[in-house]
Amino acid sequence: MSRVAAIDCGTNSIRLLIAEPDGAGGLKVLDRRLEVVRLGQGVDATGEFHPAALQRTFAAVDQYAELIKNAEVPVESVHFVATSATRDVRNRDNFFAGIEERLGVLPDVISGETEARLSFTGALSRVTPAAEPVLVMDIGGGSTELITGSSAGNLHSAISLEVGSVRVTERFLKQNPVAEVDLVRAAAYVDELLAASGVDFGSIGTWIGVAGTVTTLAGVYLGLEQYDRERVHGAIIPLPSVDKQLHQLAAMTVDEIRALPSMHPGRADVITGGALVEARIAARLHVQDLIVSESDILDGIALQLIAGDTMPR
Repeated sequence: MSRVAAIDCGTNSIRLLIAEPDGAGGLKVLDRRLEVVRLGQGVDATGEFHPAALQRTFAAVDQYAELIKNAEVPVESVHFVATSATRDVRNRDNFFAGIEERLGVLPDVISGETEARLSFTGALSRVTPAAEPVLVMDIGGGSTELITGSSAGNLHSAISLEVGSVRVTERFLKQNPVAEVDLVRAAAYVDELLAASGVDFGSIGTWIGVAGTVTTLAGVYLGLEQYDRERVHGAIIPLPSVDKQLHQLAAMTVDEIRALPSMHPGRADVITGGALVEARIAARLHVQDLIVSESDILDGIALQLIAGDTMPR
């Protein structure tokens, strides 16, 4: 299979990757897009997709469908993966019908474990860990994937925790700047989930972060005037800076966060929640740094499509 399109629809954003083989076992990226649609708006409280959230998501998919249709070289396979927000909602049939109408394929609602495995594959496609075991972290809007394994890509464990930037914000961080008591309550909640995860954080040799929360925080840490994928990929963030950044964001209003040069405006109101999850994981590790990867679950999906593998559930 030569040219493929992978779409990852999460709680906060929907992303597209059009790619083909690079001839060396990796990917040649032809197009990569992101739209913040907040599909998971209110899902934690209501158990249903909000009509406005569906409308925003369908509008983004319409754009992606046009890009796929009008690609200079035909796209041979499209795979639409839906993650945390879609797993348990009562009205997901409306979502399924809307996606099939626009793309001709049904969403594949993958398990948290499969999401984790694809993220690990994607991350290691462009990062070579220096020490083992490796921990790959993907902080989404509704869930956080923690995957441990070897530098050769062999998995040891894949855990999905029901906590992410949107969930933390909607449950605990309801005002900005964040009240200290709310920050403490949120940290205690995340700590409880991490303690029960079964991950041996103290043994980790390399920590890699992927996807929008981590890459956005990296762009802010680097002080970029505008977001730059090439500069963000491979960025090294010392552990003390992770906690420092959380407290800097917690002391800001949403408007102040939105005004940060490389901040995506659609992430401004939930990025502090994501930073809190990142900081609580950092507090359990003994490594020196966080390595940021721009390759993630999208790359994992595309690599499997190109290899002709059956997508795991």
